[in-house]
Amino acid sequence: MAGTPAWAIVHHTESPSCSTQSECSSLVRSFQDYHMDVNGWADIGYSFLIGGDGNVYEGRGWDRVGAHTPGYNSNGLGISMIGSFMTSLPNQQALDALNNLIACGVDSGELQQNYGLIGHRQAVATSCPGDRLYEYVQAMPHWQDI
Repeated sequence: MAGTPAWAIVHHTESPSCSTQSECSSLVRSFQDYHMDVNGWADIGYSFLIGGDGNVYEGRGWDRVGAHTPGYNSNGLGISMIGSFMTSLPNQQALDALNNLIACGVDSGELQQNYGLIGHRQAVATSCPGDRLYEYVQAMPHWQDI
């Protein structure tokens, strides 16, 4: 990635959720397979994924350009919450992991101090990251109304 990312973009996988490391790891592998085999991408599109087990799963990581949000891939981190969050929020463990991951990025210089935060739907015509999760994202520090 050219320079330190200026954006964090929150997604949901719109899939079943997971509650154990085994379940979450299996889902992450299935997303990676889909992105590579069906979409023809080099790897999973997201920078990171967060499971209901409270773990952060590395996709493309901090330094590699993602394939998650057109217009933001080269200057943003795509963080996807595993599950569908139209009518309910991720559990507290997952929300804590989201906040901690962003703080870790800022503290380690992997995300700009003055980063902007958006939900995927703000950049692309989609319902992602789900209505309930999007409401949560809007209340987070650094959310931008773009």
